[in-house]
Amino acid sequence: MGNSGVRTHPGAAGRAPAADRPSAIRNVALVGHSGSGKTTLAEALAHTAGAVTRAGRVEDGGTVSDHDGIEHRQQRSVQLSLVPVEWGGIKINVLDTPGYADFVGELRAGLRAADAALFVVSAADGVDGATRSVWDECAAVGMPRALVVTHLEAARAGSEEMTAVCREAFGGDDPDAVLPLYLPLRGEPAADGRAPVTGLVGLLSQRVFDYSSGTRAEAGPGPEQLPLIEEARGRLIEGIISGSEDETLMDRYLAGEELDVGTLTADLERAVARGGFHPVLAAAPAAEGSRQGLGTVELLELITGGFPTPLERDAPAVATPEGRPLPPLACDPAGPLAAEVVKTSSDPYVGRISLVRVFSGTLRPDETVHVSGHGLADRGHADHDVDERVGALSTPFGKQQRTLSQAIAGDLACVAKLGRAETGDTISAKERPLLLEPWVMPDPLLPVAIRAHSKADEDKLSQGLSRLVAEDPTMRLEHDPDTHQLVLWCLGEAHADVALERLRGRYGVRVDTVPHRVPLRETFGEPGGGRGRHVKQSGGHGQFAICEIEVEPLPAGSGIEFVDKVVGGAVPRQFIPSVEKGVRAQAARGVAAGHELVDIRVTLLDGKAHSVDSSDAAFQLAGALALREAAAGSRIHLLEPVAEVRVLVADSYVGAVMVDLSGRRGRVVGSEQSGAGRTLVRAEIPETELGRYAVDLRSLSHGTGRFSRSYARHEPMPPQLAAKIREEEPDGT
Repeated sequence: MGNSGVRTHPGAAGRAPAADRPSAIRNVALVGHSGSGKTTLAEALAHTAGAVTRAGRVEDGGTVSDHDGIEHRQQRSVQLSLVPVEWGGIKINVLDTPGYADFVGELRAGLRAADAALFVVSAADGVDGATRSVWDECAAVGMPRALVVTHLEAARAGSEEMTAVCREAFGGDDPDAVLPLYLPLRGEPAADGRAPVTGLVGLLSQRVFDYSSGTRAEAGPGPEQLPLIEEARGRLIEGIISGSEDETLMDRYLAGEELDVGTLTADLERAVARGGFHPVLAAAPAAEGSRQGLGTVELLELITGGFPTPLERDAPAVATPEGRPLPPLACDPAGPLAAEVVKTSSDPYVGRISLVRVFSGTLRPDETVHVSGHGLADRGHADHDVDERVGALSTPFGKQQRTLSQAIAGDLACVAKLGRAETGDTISAKERPLLLEPWVMPDPLLPVAIRAHSKADEDKLSQGLSRLVAEDPTMRLEHDPDTHQLVLWCLGEAHADVALERLRGRYGVRVDTVPHRVPLRETFGEPGGGRGRHVKQSGGHGQFAICEIEVEPLPAGSGIEFVDKVVGGAVPRQFIPSVEKGVRAQAARGVAAGHELVDIRVTLLDGKAHSVDSSDAAFQLAGALALREAAAGSRIHLLEPVAEVRVLVADSYVGAVMVDLSGRRGRVVGSEQSGAGRTLVRAEIPETELGRYAVDLRSLSHGTGRFSRSYARHEPMPPQLAAKIREEEPDGT
């Protein structure tokens, strides 16, 4: 890292990189907020490694981007994409993750497929709260991390200020674990006062790497650069050896011994691979006509030398499809096949394409495999265990796919024609089915009610939605039995916009959004009584049934009780169940605003029957009429669902969150510390006030807040709101 000479194109230009052993693979996820420069960096790495002939262009003229080329209209990156490059005989799978919070599901999938994370920080914009949260998630699982600073041309700050932001944001209890490996060198200031970055100084090697000519050139430092290097180099060495496994290094350093650069570099690489040290680098894309982007060579050397191989990372826990735990998997190409679908997309010509990470064994085209998917039935992904034939294996190369003969343990590949496989599914050998423990999926909390735009769209809607949900496990499809609405639960507005655009553009289904309705309930606010009379004579057998009932409110959660107190056979025994059936049917339809009636006791007191004209149907109608008459003369309460909400937010936003919850008719029931600088707020809030809370909380907390919800109970709605709903739905019968 910074010790080698100039390496121009160690990759293989014009052909897709391949790997023949796990030790020759590195899987790296690029993480950062939208606009930090992740996609530009991925293209710059591919350009420097020789996979492209000029910045952003592959040999065949395509762009280095996701194979299905979907772009959000606001130019947000919304999908996980794979950019494989080769450097020094090592295949690097660069996973470019979305930076916008609505697509955190794709980010989590990228982290699942990666063995290390490269956090991209814009020198112009700094670090946002969402990126800090992802850093904490990676720290919790011990994932190795490094940082790369982009947009240096927009920053007036010097090198010290540039890295101070990273240390403050990510250093935690050990800021000396986040230190620069290189210092940027700036040229002459322009008219606006900004000085372009023309090169880097390697702190360990004490060498200058000049990119001003368009190709990396190495030289010794000038006298004016030595003082700049000395202080930063001393801090870097102390940071490396303070966490070193070699306990003699600190004693030797304190004794004044000049430590060998090779020893320090090897120790640094071990510290990075085990997640104990997080180096900071700088990078910029190549200018037009240049062969290498600034810092890209150093970054490729860090990835190949310091990031762990798949052999050094534990595979997810594995079990049988029935749930019986199995011994941990080893990253062995000769082991049992265990791979995972980390992304599903559709190609208009090939069909469904699955991006797969192989954890064990070797995946080959045209073989029959077992596909297992469990645990996401609540999101529209039914549990399944099926055998499927693998289609062609390939790797993205711009807009094209380059064929692979196999994908070994540790590698990633695109698999065609797995018609039943969905994101999160496990692929294993047909004769030895396995199930990998799923990664944590964010819970979609923004409801979007939809309906088909036309009859033609209605015919295609079911198939289009099933394909959409198969691609995105962070989305939940629900057909609400109470409101009869079709609801897509999404992570945010942008997530919903992209989903609806995919429905239209990819599957030819147009839908309209409609206001989301919360399932309300009705109940009696006071006792009441009613008489149901259904008497008709139209020739032949007529219809005759009369019944009298009394209705009493019951405590919440009691449901509907039916009591028979008829004496003297006024209602024949065979028709009493008919009355109950009619009462319950009317309760399900509602008596005031079309919502289900609950928590009442209905007592049948009296009635009349006819020896010829009475029937089951007649007494059902009489029972329904009696309940409606009782409701017309009584006070009916509308009940709204109340949710238990748990909001996890940074301490600095707690006050604003509590004020907002109160404004939503919420009751804060408690708060408690949840880790350093974070508070968990517990509240009870009516569901009708939570429709846009996923969006509003993100805005309120600058992307750092998270919440979960669970049903608590139904309780009476305020009279003024209930009256408004009755005006909108005056007849629920």
